[in-house]
Parts: sequence; C-alpha cells; structure tokens
Amino acid sequence: MMELQVQDVVLYGIFTLVLGWLLLLIYRWTNPACNGRLPPGSMGLPIVGETLQLLKSSPSLDIPDFYKLRLKSRYGHLFKTSLVGKPVVVSMDMEFNRFVFRNNDKLFQTWYPDAMTSIFGKKTISECYGSIHKYIRSLGAPLYAPKNLKEAFLSEMESIITESLRTWAANPTIEVKEAMTNMLFRIAIKKVIGFESDSPSTKELRKKFELFFQGVVSFPIYVPGTKFYQSMQARKYVQKVLKDLLKQRISTPQKRYGDFLDIVVEELQSEEALVDENFMVDLVCGLIFAGIALTPTTLTIGMKFLTDSPNVVEALTEEHDAILKKREVVNSRITWEEFKYMKFTNQVINEMLRVSSHGPGILRKTLKDVHVNGYTIPEGWLVLVSPMAAHLNPLIFEDPLTFNPWRWQGAHGSSLMKNFMPFGDGARHCIGADFTKLQIAMFLHALVTKYRWKEIKGGQMFRISDLVLPQPYHIQLSPRSSSESE
Repeated sequence: MMELQVQDVVLYGIFTLVLGWLLLLIYRWTNPACNGRLPPGSMGLPIVGETLQLLKSSPSLDIPDFYKLRLKSRYGHLFKTSLVGKPVVVSMDMEFNRFVFRNNDKLFQTWYPDAMTSIFGKKTISECYGSIHKYIRSLGAPLYAPKNLKEAFLSEMESIITESLRTWAANPTIEVKEAMTNMLFRIAIKKVIGFESDSPSTKELRKKFELFFQGVVSFPIYVPGTKFYQSMQARKYVQKVLKDLLKQRISTPQKRYGDFLDIVVEELQSEEALVDENFMVDLVCGLIFAGIALTPTTLTIGMKFLTDSPNVVEALTEEHDAILKKREVVNSRITWEEFKYMKFTNQVINEMLRVSSHGPGILRKTLKDVHVNGYTIPEGWLVLVSPMAAHLNPLIFEDPLTFNPWRWQGAHGSSLMKNFMPFGDGARHCIGADFTKLQIAMFLHALVTKYRWKEIKGGQMFRISDLVLPQPYHIQLSPRSSSESE
C-alpha cells in the first residue's frame, strides 16, 4: 500500500511538472519577450500560429478575411501574429512599408521560407544582402537595362509571342495559365542561357521548374514522395544541366551568345570575381524561375478581366491599331518608340498588377529592435509587408474591385503610384520590373491586333492571399477578321 502511494505521488509530481512546463510554453508563446510594447494581435496556436487562418480562401476578390477582420475590428494596420512557427508583424501601413523597404540591410534583411532557401541555394537567397546583393544587381543590370531590352529582347520576344499565339489559335481551346507559362519560359530560357524553345533540354527543364513551384510553397520535409523531396531532386537535375553548360561556355570564352551566361563567364574569369561557379549556377536558376514565377498568373488573371471588360479591349485595340496605321510597312517588327507610345497599355498593365497583387506579402527580418507608432518589433522577428492592403484599399483606389485602367490617367494616376508596390521598393525593388512590363505589353500588342477570343470554361476567381482561378481557365483564340482591322 505504501509503495502505491509513493508511486502515485511520483506520477502526480511528473504530471504537475509536465503540465507546468506546457503552461509555461503556452504563456511564452502567447506573450513573447519584448523590450517594449508589442503591436496588438494574437500568436494563435503553438507552432501553427494563425497560418490556417491566413490560407483560408475567400469567395470575394476583396482583401482576405484574415486581413480585413484584424484591420477593421481588432488591431488596425499593424498587428502581431505567428505564421508557420515564426513570430511576425503584419504591416498594412503604407508609410511603414516604405520605411521597411528603404531601410533594407540597415534595420531589416530579406527573408525567405526554408523551402525556397533550400531549392534556390542558401547563399543566393538567405545570405544575399549588403555588398553581395549589390554585386548581384550589378551583374543583372546589363541584362535588364533599357538598352538591352531595346536591342536584344524586343525582336526575340516578339517572335516567341507571335509564334505562341499562332499555335494557340490552331488548337480548339487552350488552358491559359499553362500556355502563358510555356511562352514566358521560352523567353526566359533563351535570354538567360541561350536554349532554343524546341530543344529536348528545354522541355525537360520546363518540367523540372514546374516542380520548383510545388516545392516553394511546401513544408521542407525531405522524405520521398513529398513535394519538397521532388523539388530537391529537380534541383539536382537543373544544377547538373547548368553546370555542364557553364563548363562548356568557360572552355570557349571567346564565343558570345548574347545571353546572361556571357556575363557569368566573363565575371568568373575576372580576377575580382566575388563568387564561384556554384553560386552562379544558383543565380542563373533563380533568374529563370523569376521569369515565370508570377507573370503567367498576372497575364492569366488579366485575360479574365479583359474578357469581362470589352470596353478595355476596345480601347486597347484602338491604341494598337493606331500604331499599325502609322507604320510604312504594317507587318514590320515593333519598335522601341512604338512601345513607349503605349500609354493606355501601360495603364492596363498597372491595373493587372494591382488586382492580381501576388502573395500574402513581402517578408523582411529585423536586424535590431524597431520602434514604430509606439510599438516595438523585436530583433529577429519577421515583418510581412502587404502591398495588397493598399492596392485594394477603397480610400486609395476608388472602387478597388473594379478593373479600371482609366484610374491611372493623368495627375491622379501619378499620385496613385506612391501606394503602388507590385515590385517592392527601395534597394530591393525588382530589377526585372521593366522587363516584365515589356513582356506584357508585347503580348497585348500581338493579341489585340491579330486575334479575338472567347471564354470556354473556368474563370471563377477568389482570393486566398493571391487572386487565383481554382479551375483551369480555357479560352478559344481565333484570328481577327480583316474587316475588324480596317
């Protein structure tokens, strides 16, 4: 009997210790340490945090409920939360967002999820800041400079887009997102590593990059059968292809191909090179992925809005028909001057970028305690900047759920630009922003001057953090009649 009592006491003691330890963990989770006053908010459940609430879909095209509820009825434009086990402060305050972007590498540092860091290389992702980041931008600057866009990209881009549209029109229907991705991959792969679109290597690389998409948004669990495992296997294949290609190029450095690898080879042979071949391979891989990561979705959503907005298509057509009528030879290639003339087209592109507002936001990590509006964001916390909150704010963009390119006209349109951040801001402003806009403009030019289309199936949109089409969106493309062109 005495032994049972002692055993009960021991078990009770263990239970009490475990319970106390769990309660302490929960208390620390819900009340994180801070040298000041944290922004209001909830840390959610341990480890999971509020991740599930963030990923909950909304049938509306408006700001998802995760943001809306906290903005209007609870916490305001700045609140704390936890996402995938990380303490985060979400900012929908545009002034603070600009402050974050303009203090990169001073108070904040770029941060990416572990899965993305593993797939694209730790050194080119999580350790790319300060002088290394400036170095990488200096390498990419010639590729995306206006001079290169004008002299090297324009003609090849037009050829690939024209050929792609011709192929689409020869099919009964096309799935828009897949078709857009294939088209843009051909452009990216040509200008980054010089691969032709019809080569077997290009087709296999396309399949591997599709696996990257799946892995980036997965949990980094390296177990056969998981999306992350498949992505890492794809990484090995892509790295081998790129390393073999780079070795071949280095062996004949005098031969030029007019692509980004020319710059890479020249840099690696320089005595002042700051990085090695492995770094460059990861960088090349990242550049190709960047070329197809978001623009296909922007164009797919844009096609849906254009389908539902015949007045916008009419105005676009008028602008591009006017360009053709000014030419001495109607079927000649598009010129840089014609591209710069596309005023309404640029408004349409801005509106596509505004309504699509990709991802939950842009992540930064604090390098020290940051003080804002009476609150303290502790060192090591993440800050999730949400451009979407401004892009869909009715106080900034009137009737924000309406696709209205005319909002970007004149002085009023210019005033909206300070709250427009589809490519980030500050030192980390996307170096390929002009390249992306050029691709969309070239596509719209070829589309409205040569084709008409109708919706076949799909097209319902809703928002998670992205604006998405849950079902494949199919259209039928047909050549524009000669009477319409007159």
